[in-house]
Amino acid sequence: MNGRRSYPIFQALLAAALFGASAPASKTLLGDIEPLPLAGFLYLGSGIGLLIFWLFGRLAGNAKSAEAGLAKKDAPWLAGAIIAGGVAAPVLLMTGLKTTPAATASLLLNFESAATALIAALAFREHIGKRIWVAVACMTFGSVALSLNIEGGWGFSVGAIGILGACAFWGIDNNLTAKISAKNPSQIAIVKGICAGTFSLMLAFATGSAFPGAVSITYAMLLGSLSYGASLVLFISAMRSLGAARSGALFATGPFFGVVISLIAFKELPGIEFLVSLPVMVAGALLLSGEKHTHIHFHAAIEHEHAHVHDDEHHLHEHGKNFDENIPHSHVHKHEETEHSHRHTPDLHHRHEHGKDKNK
Repeated sequence: MNGRRSYPIFQALLAAALFGASAPASKTLLGDIEPLPLAGFLYLGSGIGLLIFWLFGRLAGNAKSAEAGLAKKDAPWLAGAIIAGGVAAPVLLMTGLKTTPAATASLLLNFESAATALIAALAFREHIGKRIWVAVACMTFGSVALSLNIEGGWGFSVGAIGILGACAFWGIDNNLTAKISAKNPSQIAIVKGICAGTFSLMLAFATGSAFPGAVSITYAMLLGSLSYGASLVLFISAMRSLGAARSGALFATGPFFGVVISLIAFKELPGIEFLVSLPVMVAGALLLSGEKHTHIHFHAAIEHEHAHVHDDEHHLHEHGKNFDENIPHSHVHKHEETEHSHRHTPDLHHRHEHGKDKNK
């Protein structure tokens, strides 16, 4: 597996690891912060933390970012992602949790990656062959095995449908974000974090949740800047190369990394659930990393802007003599019509539809 293909997979797995770390790290906070305010401060910390980092870079006089900034045409996709993942999903989740036993809720929350893949395939026509469906199934099964609590209270209710609905809206969020993943991931994460965090805190206030002291809030926001902020930037970066379904499947390894971190930090020995999920998740990751999708495909003429280099088969435009085309840079550029065959994933230039004979 060459570096070009392995790097986005590494980004998705690192994003999952950072997000998975939030679970064991949040254990030290749950005694002081109720779940809904905690989620709000984690999201808000992600947006504000990234904003401070971005402002510091600007004040330090760093060179212009190679990333393309958000434009007006990106607003509908970003607004839809925020409404789906930052507003609708939390409301459905909080509503569902009121009447759903904890064991059932933990189990159902693992279906976000499956929802992401289904929506990507059905609504956004992202190519997902049998190999990827098996990988998604492995990741989902592995997450379910990790969260399975046989001794917990069980029961299916209308609230359980609400939790599944929350997973569906997070799946919509992932797919809508993938549509603008060519743009600066930090800018996207800043807006999403601040908006989602503000809404969650407003919801917490409206439902009468108790708010913690300044120390706990600061700790939660610092945790959010890494486990949510940096994680989201990496996840968006992975989606521009892998698409929503593949990135979502890899992100489903978050609970696995949470167990590993708990083992290291809190000396919590993993149970049989970990031993069951480990080989299944490894198999899913290998299926994703070993995908070989090649066929003759057609590229229509398009003009867009995103960070790119010229060492691939899709950026053939020229710059001045003293310009290093292998250093990431961003500008509006045009792709001419072309038809060729090479190995690819649903990246920015390969989100085409497939016929029945090419769904490999």
